[in-house]
Amino acid sequence: MRFLSLLLALLCLSGGIRANEPPPALAARSWLLIDQTSGQVLAAQNPDMKVEPASLTKIMTSYVVYAALRDGKLKRDQVVPVSVKAWKAIGSRMFIDPKQTVTVEQLIAGMVVQSGNDATIALAEAVAGSEEAFANLMNAEAKRLGLTDTHYVNATGLPDPAHMTTAADLARLTTALIRDFPQDYQLYKAKDYTWNKIKQPNRNRLLWADSAIDGVKTGHTETAGFCLIASRQDGARRLTAVVLGTASDQARAQETLALLHYGARAFDAVKLYDKGQALSRLKIYKGAENTVGAGFAADFVLSLPKGVAGSDRLKGEVHSRQPLIAPVKQGDEVATLRLTLDGKPYGEYPLVALADVPVAGILGRAWDAVKLWFQ
Repeated sequence: MRFLSLLLALLCLSGGIRANEPPPALAARSWLLIDQTSGQVLAAQNPDMKVEPASLTKIMTSYVVYAALRDGKLKRDQVVPVSVKAWKAIGSRMFIDPKQTVTVEQLIAGMVVQSGNDATIALAEAVAGSEEAFANLMNAEAKRLGLTDTHYVNATGLPDPAHMTTAADLARLTTALIRDFPQDYQLYKAKDYTWNKIKQPNRNRLLWADSAIDGVKTGHTETAGFCLIASRQDGARRLTAVVLGTASDQARAQETLALLHYGARAFDAVKLYDKGQALSRLKIYKGAENTVGAGFAADFVLSLPKGVAGSDRLKGEVHSRQPLIAPVKQGDEVATLRLTLDGKPYGEYPLVALADVPVAGILGRAWDAVKLWFQ
């Protein structure tokens, strides 16, 4: 399911969808709105423009740290020494001190909620020994996730000419973070965190503006401008907006909120197919069964322009990967659902086998081999 979700995101980020209502005109260098549930692009401007990510970098830092926790390379209650480099970090800070005891879990809160550069460097050093080595891990993870226009030099997002990304890559990264670490993502909606008797609010103003918004991260440098990634859980659908290069803190909040609300207003979230529903039964060769059901491993929810749901404007065709030869495991990709809207291509989505089909006995395999030969 993890691979399927990523593939959907990669497929659908390649193009946008036209609604009846045009998207708002945003005062930003680059922006993107996606339906994160399906991976659809709902609106975009310059999504592939290379930009400086500023503290949005910490989304990847978080991802690598969470992976280290998952893999047992770190423990949440592990005490982390505070280096001089971390202690003297410039920019936003958690205010850790080499003389105080601080744990991985506390540092994560300092990084996520307070955007502390000192906490971020301390975590990078705890995972990889140095921030430079940690940046190599970040780049390896970016490559694995398909972030083709992203390169990291540091863990904090402090300016560097080689430290770049795009709105499209940031959307993919945010999708991966929420998908792969849903429990850890809950911290992103925390409105404040106190450390060393210093209470700092989350810089994401939208946590107070809309109760459905539960993250994600702000960023700012002089050269990057004011940036924000915000995500909104809208019933069965999650909308995520990436807005880069606005003129002020207030502007990034206003523009991002306008983009999220546009998505909720202009598109309906429509469940087209139930989890486990067979859209088609596919012929299978050399198997203990002659056919296998093809469908989705989870409810298939799509964003559709207002007025499309329930009409005959949207049509789908299942294209099987033939010849399909046993063994087939439940969850294997076996077909593609191609959707058209008003006769024009709307999207392609992988379908998976809904059951295991083991190989047949020797006679069944031999008979199907003859049929395949004649075909």
